[in-house]
Amino acid sequence: MILVGRSVLLTGATGGIGQAIARRLAAAGAQLTLTARRAEVLDDLAAELGARVIACDLADREAVLRLAADAGGVDVLVANAALPASGSLLAFSPEEIDRALDVNLRAPIQLSRALIPGMVERGAGHVVLMSSLAGRSASGGGTALYSATKFGLRGFGQSQRTDLRGTGVGVSVVFPGFVRDAGMFADSGAELPGFVKTSSPEEVADAVADAIERDRGEVDVAPLGMRAGARLAETAPALSARVTKLLGSDKVAHDLAAGQADKR
Repeated sequence: MILVGRSVLLTGATGGIGQAIARRLAAAGAQLTLTARRAEVLDDLAAELGARVIACDLADREAVLRLAADAGGVDVLVANAALPASGSLLAFSPEEIDRALDVNLRAPIQLSRALIPGMVERGAGHVVLMSSLAGRSASGGGTALYSATKFGLRGFGQSQRTDLRGTGVGVSVVFPGFVRDAGMFADSGAELPGFVKTSSPEEVADAVADAIERDRGEVDVAPLGMRAGARLAETAPALSARVTKLLGSDKVAHDLAAGQADKR
């Protein structure tokens, strides 16, 4: 799909990765609607890009439906917003679990349900679901809830892509690894072993644009070693778990959970 003149609804636009996506899609000629719980936090970005802002708390189920209605005829949905949801499951309250599920998984599904019919009627559209390499391969160390939401997006995206084949509407799932300078990992302050490489927010943004323009089903955004590790975990999860534990994955996961505890 050519992005020039297309209307895009982007969730999670307040974070650095969301801002990189917004700038990349605007540079391609898209007309943006950005969302945040408080509209004023996006005023500067909206003014820079000529975008519209709609306030929405994606954990509020009624607000998600209002967002879809208020956004109007959306050509492209980029479901980028997410909560970290890191840490031992037993450390989460029932309300925190529900909030993670609502923001990370339920909101993208509900927005897709509300917006896809208009895309199908117009014969063109695209949905981008922001998953994670944690949505390809699960690991220990307190990633169970986060991985559950990201695995869910992958399954939803794959199925919807099949169901929508021939309608002119595409579905893509994007899988970032560790992203430097912005986003959940960068904000946590956790440090990686020296051999683990990262990607930039701009690389994630480029992958989103590429997924839309080339109608790609799945796109990994990570250095080769990270992608290879994820593929190993998909095919040999027990072996992968032993290897990553030996390489220090438990400490990284612990540090991530500690740095993200206030964002549940």
